[in-house]
Amino acid sequence: MSEFSRRSVLGGAAGGVLAAAATAEGLAQGQQPPSGPTPASLTGTELPSFRFALGAMTPKVYDGGWLRAATVDQFPVSQKLAGALMQLVPGGLRELHWHSNAAEWAYVIKGQCRVTTIDPQNRSEVVDFGAGDVWYFPRGHGHSIQGIGHEDCLFILVFDNGYFSEFGTFSISDWLGHVPPEVLQKSLGVPAQRFADFPKREVFIAKGAVPPPLAPNRAGSLDATSLTHRYRLLDQKPEDYPGGTNRLVSQREFPISTTMTGAHMRLKPGAIRELHWHPNADEWQYYLGGRASMSVFGSHGRVRTDQFGAGDVGYVPQGYGHYIENIGTEDLDVVVVFNNGTYESISLSAWLAANSPALLATNFQVPESTFAGFPTRALYIPR
Repeated sequence: MSEFSRRSVLGGAAGGVLAAAATAEGLAQGQQPPSGPTPASLTGTELPSFRFALGAMTPKVYDGGWLRAATVDQFPVSQKLAGALMQLVPGGLRELHWHSNAAEWAYVIKGQCRVTTIDPQNRSEVVDFGAGDVWYFPRGHGHSIQGIGHEDCLFILVFDNGYFSEFGTFSISDWLGHVPPEVLQKSLGVPAQRFADFPKREVFIAKGAVPPPLAPNRAGSLDATSLTHRYRLLDQKPEDYPGGTNRLVSQREFPISTTMTGAHMRLKPGAIRELHWHPNADEWQYYLGGRASMSVFGSHGRVRTDQFGAGDVGYVPQGYGHYIENIGTEDLDVVVVFNNGTYESISLSAWLAANSPALLATNFQVPESTFAGFPTRALYIPR
């Protein structure tokens, strides 16, 4: 794909922005995301691809780093979630900004970065992140991200709005560059000439010196136990299954993450994340390593199977049955994100186990003996 502008990468429809804002508001009140009409991309006689090669996109390059991003404009089935891959060099700064139309969830793949935040109560936080850490910024919270340490920092960004757009992202350089200096003087109480050399356009990603280590007690004014924007996912003890492991972070583990849940799942060669669906959320996936096959069931005999490798994004609409299988010779690593702070999943094995062999025999028109030895509980990741 040719190099793209921020407008093409982060563009979106106004109707989708308004719908996403209503969705975020509802989730903050503990409601399910509204389903709305079925997207046109899902109404055909055949299902579209649920794979997008994010890692193959030509990045937008800045002195301090680069960005690859995909919204519903590039990945039409991704109606409720958008994603990006960003890398910052040491000292590279994703400038101070906020998003009016989406919350932001992130997973650090490698390297280190420092995140600053401000919330509506004017409480601030400055926290360092490393590989395996997760952050979450509620919609409208101001923040910045800067590479620290001695190597580039690579991370995934996921937004709970497929129509996430540049028109809902507000950068501090863009704002101050378009405010008269005399107004800045009145607002901030410093001479107008201080702003003479400020940029007149959006910086987006800048490059500066690597900041020094944080001083003791410099974490800010947030309660680290409940309101912090950081969760160390890889420090969590994983759930172990015969075919792999899973680490899950929902609002229960990460209280500030009210609209999104994330997971790091690892499947052994040949293992499968069993047939299941999510009643309350769409699912966005980023494949870190290995090879996978995902099959999605969309009703009316429509099934789509796609194969995935490192750098690919997968997507499953809310309520669609699906499974993921490791078809490679190495472990499959995938980060999964849902647009709901409460995690819900229904497994085929548990559903069948909840019904009598007689009922199942009638349903499938086979003898009752067919169901001897079927699972008596959810398997999740069988081998």
